[in-house]
Amino acid sequence: MDGQDLRALQAPLKARYREDPASAIITLRADGAVGGEGIACSVETGKAIVEAGLHPSGGGTGLQACSGDMLLQALVACAGVTLTAVATALGIDIRDGKVRAEGDLDVRGTLGVDPDAPVGFRDIRLSFEIETEAEEQALEKLYTLTERYCVVFQTITGGVAVTVDR
Repeated sequence: MDGQDLRALQAPLKARYREDPASAIITLRADGAVGGEGIACSVETGKAIVEAGLHPSGGGTGLQACSGDMLLQALVACAGVTLTAVATALGIDIRDGKVRAEGDLDVRGTLGVDPDAPVGFRDIRLSFEIETEAEEQALEKLYTLTERYCVVFQTITGGVAVTVDR
């Protein structure tokens, strides 16, 4: 797929969303199941069921997926897809590349060891290593637009109101 193909694919969608902004509002869902064996939650990904459990630093065995890892994986997936789409739209050929997310957290917070320790990631670092012939100015635009249009990146960095039904 090249930039022209991508624009042709997205043109009718963009036109519809301009005409009817309400049609651009979608609801994504994630479902999980608890109540099985151990302290775990199985999550349907659409491709497979992932069973999430405690990280070893919180008492887990390491045999189940850690939800913190899954958050970073979602960021990498979204950033990688967005980077590729933006590169395609800009006509930047990426021969090879890597996207990495790393995050630091203090498990004392989630374990209730220290009430002043934050619960959640303190810092998340997202990095790109790509092989391309593109000039530095084009790469800067690529990275800027990737950050701008990556749903997971924008959600994490911008924050969002979350409601809980009980």
